[in-house]
Amino acid sequence: MDLFEKFNEDRGPLGQHSDMDNTNFYMFPKLEGPIAPRMQFRGKEVLTWSLNNYLGLGNMPEVREADTKATEDWGLAYPMGARMMTGNTKYHEQLEQELGDFVMKESCQLLNYGYQGIMSIIDAVVNRKDVVVYDAECHASIIDGLRLHVGKRFVYLHNDMESLEKQLVRAEKLAKENGGGVLVITEGVFGMSGSMGNLAGVIELKKKFEFRLLVDDAHGFGTMGKTGAGTGEEQGCQDGIDLYFSTFAKSMASIGAFVAGDKNVIEFLKYNVRSQIFAKSLPMPLVIGALKRLELLKTRPEMKDKLWTIVNAIQSGLREKGFNLGKTQSPVTPVLLNGGWKEAANMITDLRNNYNIFCSMIVYPVVPKDVIMLRIIPTAAHSLDDVKETITVFEAIKEKLDAGVYRDAEITQLA
Repeated sequence: MDLFEKFNEDRGPLGQHSDMDNTNFYMFPKLEGPIAPRMQFRGKEVLTWSLNNYLGLGNMPEVREADTKATEDWGLAYPMGARMMTGNTKYHEQLEQELGDFVMKESCQLLNYGYQGIMSIIDAVVNRKDVVVYDAECHASIIDGLRLHVGKRFVYLHNDMESLEKQLVRAEKLAKENGGGVLVITEGVFGMSGSMGNLAGVIELKKKFEFRLLVDDAHGFGTMGKTGAGTGEEQGCQDGIDLYFSTFAKSMASIGAFVAGDKNVIEFLKYNVRSQIFAKSLPMPLVIGALKRLELLKTRPEMKDKLWTIVNAIQSGLREKGFNLGKTQSPVTPVLLNGGWKEAANMITDLRNNYNIFCSMIVYPVVPKDVIMLRIIPTAAHSLDDVKETITVFEAIKEKLDAGVYRDAEITQLA
């Protein structure tokens, strides 16, 4: 039996539901209605904590107006072609300049998507002579980028500077033998645990080793630092980051990404990042929309202040009730509970159907087999009443979990 025959067998007769269809409830849920803390799920209103809309820009009237006007003025097709051919405009260059200035870097390159962008950056900046050293908890996009690397790579234990130093000894020795260099990759904020990468600690090791540092700050841009310029600003070490990468998919509530650094390095990337050279330019409405979002990010610090009001309220409230939030230092709020897949499935069903709370469920292999992670993403659009409601509900489901309700019940009994 080949793969497609197995697929059809799993689905059952045409028109019938199967376990695979039920799985979509967990893996491919549909949230409907305007982007907001409360949206529609399976015909019911739910309080949602799963949108990476940190600053609440996703449905802000000024942002919607800018997006709409840009679409009316330019359409979705303009500009046609890749940046190097017919896809460049003064607005693309303006956005690059403003982003570079904001994150305190000399130059900047726009990218169509974060995932493909970071993969192509890694592919472009290292060759077979170079060695990459990376944090064990780096995002899947970084891991996929490393798979493109034909040279050596070493992994260090998450945020463990002693482990990093050991790997740098190995990497530096091998790079010198090959006539290459060393690239260290980490994240500003790790999207599952919420912990900050120890950027200051990594940069301190530049006193002992010769390497360049690439930081993926997707969750830190707009949320961390005095101005929102990211985790490097938060830790006072932005100058030590050689390549600063982030995406528009989080605080900017849009599509696209950017990388910033020294001008000569960015110029090199513009001619060598294959996912941009051979891809259509970022459409004008996304560029104009990003300019508006960046303007609001810079001129309305109260958005970030409100975000942190909600973050502090929900994190302190959950901790006071005895919940384990791990080592988060950011808006990312992982709630760690004991249980397996069945308990997780029952719990998330109960949360969504009976308590009208929507958050993401993370299970093995992202976390250990006996751990359930409920991942909460607070935003500036949430209210303190939302926080209170959620804490009350989490107390109720934890009581059920501890009593074995989710272990003994069948999923359909709760659906």
